[in-house]
Amino acid sequence: MTEPTRYSTTAVELPFNTGELEPVPVEGCAGCVELANVRDRARAGGDMTTVTDCNVFLRRHPKGH
Repeated sequence: MTEPTRYSTTAVELPFNTGELEPVPVEGCAGCVELANVRDRARAGGDMTTVTDCNVFLRRHPKGH
């Protein structure tokens, strides 16, 4: 076995953006439009958790169309 590191190491920086585009609302779907509006308001308020949640719901939502 190797000895544990006994000194601080530099932090690993991971990319923030994976290169994926955000999902777009399906035209004519009120649910998609509302999710996109909530996402925009959350982003304006700095709530990136809600932005991510809305993106997940938008990606899953088309399965119901």
